[in-house]
Amino acid sequence: MRRKITRRLLSSGHSGLSWSGRGATPQGGARDGGAFRGGARDSETQVEVRRVPWRTTYARVSTVGREGSRAFVLVPGIGVSSNYFERLAAQLNDFGPVHALDLPGFGGVPHPESGRMTIPEYADLVGKVIDELELDDPVVIGHSMGTQVVADLAARYPDGFAGSDRLSCIILLGPVLAPDDRSLGIAARRFLQAARREPPRVALLAVQAYVLCGVRWFSRVLPEMMHYPIEDTLPKVRSNTLVISGQLDTLCPPGWIDEVVALLPSCRVSIIPNAAHSIMHAHADEVARLAIEHVRRPGTDPLPDVPPVSANKSETKDAPRGLDELTGQVTELVGIVTDDDATIAEGKTAQAEAIEEGIARAEHSD
Repeated sequence: MRRKITRRLLSSGHSGLSWSGRGATPQGGARDGGAFRGGARDSETQVEVRRVPWRTTYARVSTVGREGSRAFVLVPGIGVSSNYFERLAAQLNDFGPVHALDLPGFGGVPHPESGRMTIPEYADLVGKVIDELELDDPVVIGHSMGTQVVADLAARYPDGFAGSDRLSCIILLGPVLAPDDRSLGIAARRFLQAARREPPRVALLAVQAYVLCGVRWFSRVLPEMMHYPIEDTLPKVRSNTLVISGQLDTLCPPGWIDEVVALLPSCRVSIIPNAAHSIMHAHADEVARLAIEHVRRPGTDPLPDVPPVSANKSETKDAPRGLDELTGQVTELVGIVTDDDATIAEGKTAQAEAIEEGIARAEHSD
């Protein structure tokens, strides 16, 4: 019998409660086999949206890609949504299905009635998602606060992983925060320094995400992130770990990245030139190639250098993708506001198609 990750993760006695609402069954599933599908012609860009119940709320899971040797689970940072991974998902889904999460309190997902949620509780929920989707040894990728969540999940298995429950590979993108930076003033200053180096699309995603999150919930989760002792967690991680950071990421200064690498028992690191904090969006090509190479060649040897994206290709990808993308964004937002997963899936699929077209144009231009 397949052992459930959450049976061990939830040893404190917490369990996911059923949740019902428009777009979901009382058990958190949906009418179409537990998921709503966007109406894309190409299965590589068709997005499915489903809910995994958790106490009085749920995690929203957006899946793109159907085939491949390995699944990816993407965990975003504080306040933001799965849309931060839209470009990375498009680069990974040729290798395997990609499951991008919207966690409680973020991306329009209701926060729990308890009024708070810790990093270990978010990790418990990610483990429950892995169980519910019956994923066998997925590659779990976390960004920013998501690195704390992923590290906490992996550290629950100090003796390593075995059978269908193992997590042999994890990837930490821009791990936060260094112990000396855990004050609101320092963290805010470093965040603003990094934000000035991000492309406009990231700023637009951030504004939308923080509005959906709200000041109240953000202020409740922020202390959990600020004071989470990731330096105590990392030595317990036995997964083969890839740390990726941006050269210009002031939230992850070089000294802190060196410490993270030293603390992890099995680790390799890659620094992306001219990149800031949101590397999974602004540098999705490089991150995807490093991630896939890490999965194909597990170990601690340095990965081959990834050539930077050409200026021509980067400009093509950053260019507006027309009415289809804008319509998809509006459709997704309508789905979030009206609590309709089918509409969310339709909007996400339209955006995925627009991104795929942008990638194709960029490759053709090279």
